[in-house]
Amino acid sequence: MLNSTGELEFSNEEDAEIISQLTSLALSDGKSSAGAPEKTGYPDSVYVMAANIFQGIRIEKSAQKVLIKYGNEPLRSFSESEDQSFQRLSYELAFSALKYQDILETILIDSCIFPSTTIPDHLSSLIIVMLYDFQDRKFQTRVLSDNEESISEVQEVENLLNSFKIKLAAALARCRIKHDALSIYHILPETVRKQELRASTLPLYAWINTCKISPEEVYNNLKRRGYNKVKSVLHIDDKVFAVDQHCYDVLIFPSHLKNDLINIDLFKDYKLIFQDKSRSLAVHSVKALLNMDDDILMVNTGSWYTVAHMSILTNNNTSKVFVCGVQSQAKDPDLKTLFTEMGCKNIEILRETFINIESKDHRLQKVKVILLLPRCSGLGVSNPVEFILNEHEDTEFLKDHSQGGISVDKLHILAQQQYEQLTHAMKFTKAQAVVYCTCSVCPEENEAVVKKALEFQDLGNKVQLYRLSPPVLPLCSLKEIQLSTDKFFRMEPSEITNGCFLSILTRERDPSETVSVKDVLARAAAKGLLDGIELGKSSKREKKKKKSKTSLTKAATTDNGIQMKIAEFLNRETKASANLSETVTKPSLPQKNTAQVGASSQTRKHKLAPHPAVPTFMKNTCPSRPRERQTHFIRPRPEDRMVALKPIEIVLPPVFMPFSSPQGIRSRMPTQHLYCHWVAPKPLVPTCLPTPSLSRKGEKPKDDTRSSLLRPPRRWL
Repeated sequence: MLNSTGELEFSNEEDAEIISQLTSLALSDGKSSAGAPEKTGYPDSVYVMAANIFQGIRIEKSAQKVLIKYGNEPLRSFSESEDQSFQRLSYELAFSALKYQDILETILIDSCIFPSTTIPDHLSSLIIVMLYDFQDRKFQTRVLSDNEESISEVQEVENLLNSFKIKLAAALARCRIKHDALSIYHILPETVRKQELRASTLPLYAWINTCKISPEEVYNNLKRRGYNKVKSVLHIDDKVFAVDQHCYDVLIFPSHLKNDLINIDLFKDYKLIFQDKSRSLAVHSVKALLNMDDDILMVNTGSWYTVAHMSILTNNNTSKVFVCGVQSQAKDPDLKTLFTEMGCKNIEILRETFINIESKDHRLQKVKVILLLPRCSGLGVSNPVEFILNEHEDTEFLKDHSQGGISVDKLHILAQQQYEQLTHAMKFTKAQAVVYCTCSVCPEENEAVVKKALEFQDLGNKVQLYRLSPPVLPLCSLKEIQLSTDKFFRMEPSEITNGCFLSILTRERDPSETVSVKDVLARAAAKGLLDGIELGKSSKREKKKKKSKTSLTKAATTDNGIQMKIAEFLNRETKASANLSETVTKPSLPQKNTAQVGASSQTRKHKLAPHPAVPTFMKNTCPSRPRERQTHFIRPRPEDRMVALKPIEIVLPPVFMPFSSPQGIRSRMPTQHLYCHWVAPKPLVPTCLPTPSLSRKGEKPKDDTRSSLLRPPRRWL
């Protein structure tokens, strides 16, 4: 199986310089290894689990291009591989091997490991993942711990790679020279390299389980562990954390603290839960649209942590969180245990897939908001491994990201699935809003799907149609405002967050439900349905205005035109009775209000100054001649020619009055018109047109109740 000793020594001398050059390069990331800890390899169980993951996501080639055959049988896994830390290491190793699959296969062929050795096909995946780690360690021997349990398949493959170490290094050097690259990292597509660069600085996001602990307690706990609260965690190597600007219950940690954080009690006890920020944005958008007793339907949630976060946010409400898509009953005990440990009490799992749920299902009659998280390409995610672990996405997600893109055909298939789910969500007649969220930056999966669903709504339904609503999340920067000008919430992939798209669809309200009380009163007044009821209400308003000393002009402006409509209607209804009811024996307040609301029509009729000034001036200057006040409204009489009415008609200022006291006024009046003794009038009308001259003299008006009772009826009317 191995080469002869002489041939091996010759290869060692020939490739010594190449191996020396290889050790000076960081083969996997293209960065200098100075100051970085040496990599010593992984436990055997991590290699086995990574091999099984790679077996499921590897890129299959046509029969003409097949270089290495892969078996279909998975390797035997171990219980410790179920640990979250082992899963993270296994997924990272499998994803790295997937990105370099073509290069690693070429190295194996060029180094004569294949087809010269007789290795079972089911070990091919294990050879690929271990070869990637071998070159990442610069072909150094793996350091094994004393208490680690060894796996026979792993030991066999490791011995094989060690025996071909020199040839593997030489093959790798030739591949690098062929592509004119400093390392195999530079052979990757540019999109993949940019994605890895963002992933190296992408912070960790975790939301606080407020059912088990308060934010203040979390802050204090972290401070006791040496963490300091800052405004931004970028470019900080210390133990720090920050509070997210969009979600008040989400904390941000630097990425290099991942291994330290997963081992503290806050995360072990489900008081802090790692989650991609896009999912927190989605559940907070739903929360902003809910009333106290509204239910939620969650579709394609992926991670159960998203469901738990939605439940925690609605813990103080009477809302239920319905989740659809759980096919296997075997998952129920684990899910119930998880939700119990996290303190979730209002979650109900539906067996059916979302498409198979009827829109009029009796269980969902109180559902007002539907959260739709469709499966997407995920091309906005910078660190797909973290997203896989936190969101429980399908491992196919890794295959798309390993090549830096997705095929057009697959993109169209995903967009069609998203459109079908969105249109089905819009058929639920009781629902009032749909929140659509993806972690993609492709317009075909985002804006195009939403606009198409809105355009082809079912017009036959009696319910109101959906429309696009602006984001309910705070916009914390000018860039976010610019990206949300068309009512879509977008976040582009960056060094601080993954890409995200969020859209909110709400139903248009029924016009009958949006009419205000004033609009209803105006409609009733226009149809003649008030029957004087509003007149009484106007009197109450006038009394309040008099108590607060507010002018009629200001009140009319405050009414914003609605009361003018009512006043015009009342004026038409009471026009005839208003003139007849204004007598000496019945000076009631509604008559004064009638004169006020009718002032505009009287002004247009006589083309004079506002007539409320006429009775005001007459009452203050000629209280002993009530006859002239009345005759002005009915018709002119011969004796009225004896009084100069022209100054009254043009409403001269009170300073031109020839007398300043009632005694002087009384001496000027003809004696034949004094049929009763004079008493000062009640100061009710002056609120419409004040007389500053009398108030400056300090005259206090007297009560005219007795005067109105003693005056005889006017027989000449």
